[in-house]
Amino acid sequence: MRLWPRSLLWRSVLFIALLLVVANLAWLQIFRASERAPRALQTAQQIASVINLTRWALITADPAKRFDLLSELSQSESIQVYLAAPGERIAPLPDRDFVQEVASELRRQLGPETLITLSRGGVRGLWVSFNIDKDGYWMHMPRSRIERNEPLRWIGWGALVLILALGGAYFIVSLINRPLRELTRAAGQMGRGTTPQPVTESGPSEIGTLAQAFNQMAADLQRLDDERALLLAGVSHDLRTPLSRIRLGLEMMGDKEDDELKEGLVQDIEDIDTAIGQFLDFARLRDTEEAVPGTDLNTLAENVVARYVLSGKPVRSTLGEARPLSLRPRAMQRLIGNLIDNALRHGGGEVELVTGEDGDRVYLEVLDRGPGIPEDAVERMLQPFTRLDTARSGSGTGLGLAIVDRIAGMHGGNIRLLSREGGGLRARLEVPIRDVSGQVPAVRPKPSAVSHQTKNPSAVSGQASA
Repeated sequence: MRLWPRSLLWRSVLFIALLLVVANLAWLQIFRASERAPRALQTAQQIASVINLTRWALITADPAKRFDLLSELSQSESIQVYLAAPGERIAPLPDRDFVQEVASELRRQLGPETLITLSRGGVRGLWVSFNIDKDGYWMHMPRSRIERNEPLRWIGWGALVLILALGGAYFIVSLINRPLRELTRAAGQMGRGTTPQPVTESGPSEIGTLAQAFNQMAADLQRLDDERALLLAGVSHDLRTPLSRIRLGLEMMGDKEDDELKEGLVQDIEDIDTAIGQFLDFARLRDTEEAVPGTDLNTLAENVVARYVLSGKPVRSTLGEARPLSLRPRAMQRLIGNLIDNALRHGGGEVELVTGEDGDRVYLEVLDRGPGIPEDAVERMLQPFTRLDTARSGSGTGLGLAIVDRIAGMHGGNIRLLSREGGGLRARLEVPIRDVSGQVPAVRPKPSAVSHQTKNPSAVSGQASA
């Protein structure tokens, strides 16, 4: 169980709450220390006045009416007067500053021989002794004369004030944190590869300056991306035009003895064209389509597999339960195609595609029987222009897995390159079931396992190879 809050809002409220509690406790101690002596003096004066008045009333009253006087004091003032027993022992007063100050003041006003206790004969209360002639008496009064009667009421009022102060603190901190939440949302969109809307430049001057700097940074990044995409588009056009002419010239060559050379040159041209396409794909990932809620990952995977099946490639699929998610269909098909192309190029055998759910995530796996990737090279293989020639040699630009990783990040997911039992690579895509909008999609009916035969091969769009 995590007790320490993670958000800035609740941490700020917690710190303010601790500050208010400490400040209130400090003021309570100051108040108690400052008002103890005056209250003790006032309490002692009231008790001494009651004792003196009662003593003189008993002295001056008609003996026949003393019983009525004592009865009236008991009923109206809760004061009882008892004869003192000779040599009786009394319990000492508790060692509390207020009680000791009251007792000291009573002895000063009534005489040093005055006895004071809070319990006599098993009866609790305020007991004060006095004398009439040579006879000793005890006056019994409620302990409320020297104690506060409403501690819970004061605690309740203090708690109410604290709750109101915390509510005000939460409101103030939430207003301050609102621009920060907007900045967090925009930064998350940038991390997923999309261009956020400009954040509101409001709030305190420091936060307003931060929002202005963030908007400027986002605008500069967008401008750089646009310029890069424009540059790559121009370069690809300038490169593909002469490549097309070279390919046309090769096809028009009539010497049969040069067929082998011609096929090699044609393959080189196709590799260059594929590399240019991957460069463009990597550069344009920020400009992909918007996410479509309720997209079926199984349908996308089935359509991609159908393309390879029709072209005679050894690819089969086993589709398990996978809830609809908020996905970018073309980008996700490009991801699946890159994983399959990578497995076909380096696997050297049949490629299997598997989907399903694992806890709060939907997963898609592409499995091959190639040489695999060492664990210490997994993170490096997801970086652009990285190739592991010693383990998975062959042609390519080193952008296939980088494109896959970037598309996965756009969907809030991740790519894991794992070793497969029996040898080979298991490329696993994981996407959280809670989609970008924060809603959990409804559970779709669990489909039966699907082989490589596909029902809708015509629905496949173009793919970028790995």
